[in-house]
Amino acid sequence: MYKDLYHPAVKKDLKKLDKNVRNDIKEKWIPKLLLKPFEGEMLTGSLAGIRSYHFSIGRVQYRIAYSINENEHIIKMLMIAKRESFYQILKRRFK
Repeated sequence: MYKDLYHPAVKKDLKKLDKNVRNDIKEKWIPKLLLKPFEGEMLTGSLAGIRSYHFSIGRVQYRIAYSINENEHIIKMLMIAKRESFYQILKRRFK
C-alpha cells in the first residue's frame, strides 16, 4: 500500500465539497487509490506525469489528480474536485 501526501491546495478543494461527499472520498476512494495507484489514467500534454482517477458519487463525477513516487511508495494528491472544469483548474494550479 502506498502512503499519501497532499498538495496544500487540496484542503481547500475538499472544503468546497459537501461534507458527505468529503467523507466518502476520504473513507472509500482515497483508500482504493492507495491500494491500486496505477488504475488512474495518465494525462498528456502540459499535464504529462500526472494521473487522473475517476469516480462517481451519486450522479456527479469527480476526479483526483495525483503523481506517484514508486521508489518511496508515495502518492501525492494534487487536486480533488468535481469533473466540471477540473483540467483547466489543474493546469492553472501547475503553471
